Amino acid sequence: MQLRTTRDKILVALLVGIIAGVVCALAKFGWEIPFPPRTPLRDLTNTPQQLLQQMGMSFDMSHLSYLYNGNPRPIMSFIMHFGFSITFAVIYCVVAEVWPKIKLWQGALYGLVLHVVFHVFLLPLMGIVPAPWDQPFAEHFSEIFGHMFCFWLVEIVRRDLRNRITHAPDVDEVAR
Repeated sequence: MQLRTTRDKILVALLVGIIAGVVCALAKFGWEIPFPPRTPLRDLTNTPQQLLQQMGMSFDMSHLSYLYNGNPRPIMSFIMHFGFSITFAVIYCVVAEVWPKIKLWQGALYGLVLHVVFHVFLLPLMGIVPAPWDQPFAEHFSEIFGHMFCFWLVEIVRRDLRNRITHAPDVDEVAR
């Protein structure tokens, strides 16, 4: 597929961003198995559930779950988790088409910036998580490196899928 217009680039970036966002969400789940970001007590109502409750959703609805292999899985948390990952992967992929500097550190810097914006500023300001200085080091470690790892993966998926679909180099590669 030849990218003739900006519209073509954006359409490919949207498709690639959705796929990369799903990969990102799954990778973040995997990351949190060995590096859980919250203590068991704070995870009784996790960050997405707390946000939903602050937006007016009932406790029962925010904690709605389904059983998979006998294990309860939190539906609303998963929807929020995938929604976040897909949204910010799509933004990353679209912006990469017009502003290649977003790809610094192969996407890891973008993940670090998202961590700072959300986990250091917005979520504490909204009272969803404790202030950064009241969070344990393990939480910072998990969230910082988890976001950096996941958006590094987004860049790998973005570059590979974009190149497979378009057979064209990235914007910054054309200038070289």
